[in-house]
Amino acid sequence: MTTTPSQPLPLTEISEPTLTELHRKIDAGVRLAVAEAIERHRRLGESISFLKDGKIVTLTADQIPPLNLDTIK
Repeated sequence: MTTTPSQPLPLTEISEPTLTELHRKIDAGVRLAVAEAIERHRRLGESISFLKDGKIVTLTADQIPPLNLDTIK
């Protein structure tokens, strides 16, 4: 099927995007940055809040587990 710039591609012809190496690197970088920010809060004695199952959950610094880089990669 040929389309012009003004015609959107039919949904049946749109394939799922593949996860490229760049996407994987970006994802790994974001995960590491978040983990390091959480670890910083833990070390400074600051709490963190996040959304879980539609509810706000707050953890005190004592409740935040220490950073484990093996689980991030």
